Amino acid sequence: MPVFECLFFLENTSMYIIEVKRTDLPADAEPSHKFKWLRIAKTDLETETLIFQSMDSAGDLEERFFEQGYLKFNEIEGTFIEKYNSGQHPLHHRKNWKISTELSNHISDYLQRG
Repeated sequence: MPVFECLFFLENTSMYIIEVKRTDLPADAEPSHKFKWLRIAKTDLETETLIFQSMDSAGDLEERFFEQGYLKFNEIEGTFIEKYNSGQHPLHHRKNWKISTELSNHISDYLQRG
């Protein structure tokens, strides 16, 4: 059983960037514990927690600022720009996307270890 619900799901051919809300924590848990942004490599499911710094929402554009870079997205697409090497990763925003069982189990395991 997943210990999270998926809030945002973006992907390209090499990675997923996903925001999850943990459902296995008490209601009064710190937001930084309940909400996590994850960057997951598709090849080996190597997972990195993106360290959230701030956000902005203006019209249909969402922006998230992390220690590792910057994410902007709308209803259809997005871009993740890495802070340290300026790599740019175009992404597709998948609304109401069904996460595979393998990915869901991996995320649950990662969150419970972490």
